[in-house]
Amino acid sequence: MRNLLIFLLALLGIWWVRRALTRARGERDAGNGKFAAPGRRVEHIVECAHCGVHVPETDGVRDGSHFYCCEAHRLAGPSKHD
Repeated sequence: MRNLLIFLLALLGIWWVRRALTRARGERDAGNGKFAAPGRRVEHIVECAHCGVHVPETDGVRDGSHFYCCEAHRLAGPSKHD
């Protein structure tokens, strides 16, 4: 029982330290005007020219000025009913 209590107190201490460090980092970033976490960048969402589905730009396929959600839609070309 004593070992379980020590283990739980250790977990609580680790959680508290991680939370304090995360808050301190968040306040420091907010002071610099940064909202995204370091190393992360904003990804653009683009509409498929064939089906109209919106997908992240890195997941799709670009063909000239058109953007497609997959290779099959690139091969099919832009939608005819636009």
